[in-house]
Amino acid sequence: MKKILLISTGGTIASMPTDEGLTPKINSKKLLEYLNFTKLDFEIDTVNLLNVDSTDMQPEHWLKIKDEIKNNYDKYDGFVITHGTDTMAYTASALSYLIQNSQKPIVLTGSQKSIDMHITDAKNNLLNSLVYASKSTSKGISIVFDGKVISGTRARKERTKSFDAFSSVNFPFLAIMHDEKIFRYINIENTNEEVKFYDSLNTNVFVLKLIPSMTAKILPEIFKNYDAIIIESFGVGGIPKAIETELKKLVEEYNNQKTIIMTTQVPQEGSDVSVYEVGKRISSILYLESQNMTTEATVTKIMWILGNFDNDFETVKKLFYTRINNDMIFNEI
Repeated sequence: MKKILLISTGGTIASMPTDEGLTPKINSKKLLEYLNFTKLDFEIDTVNLLNVDSTDMQPEHWLKIKDEIKNNYDKYDGFVITHGTDTMAYTASALSYLIQNSQKPIVLTGSQKSIDMHITDAKNNLLNSLVYASKSTSKGISIVFDGKVISGTRARKERTKSFDAFSSVNFPFLAIMHDEKIFRYINIENTNEEVKFYDSLNTNVFVLKLIPSMTAKILPEIFKNYDAIIIESFGVGGIPKAIETELKKLVEEYNNQKTIIMTTQVPQEGSDVSVYEVGKRISSILYLESQNMTTEATVTKIMWILGNFDNDFETVKKLFYTRINNDMIFNEI
């Protein structure tokens, strides 16, 4: 019989009302009691790892979740992590880089309403996640939510209240689920490579979201304090004249030791900096382009790269353009 480890980290799914508002209070064993199982073809063990609202989820928590899975990897056939929805896409992306080549499923789920409420999506999400994690054909890191299975690097929370909170950005759903049955759109290939766990992240990463009134005066502080700067530009990507000169000056001043990544604020279809003159303005500097990756994946991937490898541009470039857990469609070396 398959064995699943349920790891609780807090979030709405485990929240109870208090005088200060909804707060995570319900442990993993209690979560299971709400499901009222009648028959299971797998065993479930539980661990209460964290009890935080996902707004407070930090990279050190991602590493703690990774360690819990690493320490129990040989004991279980699958893992389910209950998590708050607000930063679940970041955690799923981070785990996609911290745990690679896993032939066992590592599933994140949560809910928009607490499992303690009369009307809730929590029970369905948790049950679907456990069923999905119990199947030998399920592999790698994914999010199971509202009957959809989303690759860990492709999820984004797009609704704050509705039960269909998450979308799969620029990539199909891996599967959908109805009545505890799985209908797979994409079969995950087996690999002969052993599972690989990474232990470090460089969190000195800044996301600069461009707005029309932005000036260059913020740039020196960003370059001073961060190792990677992700520029969320408009449309397919470009640099406004208002910051162009200072950006190029700082890149030269820091001798290309800062990793510059161009991405787009537009969720669908990705960036293509080479299209317009405003994009070609930065052709004289070394930079990477996220193409159709999510911002969540872009942030956590560069944290993983800079935390585990040399930061010379060619090394970073090769790793950044290596496809991991479906994070990008195009490979560029």
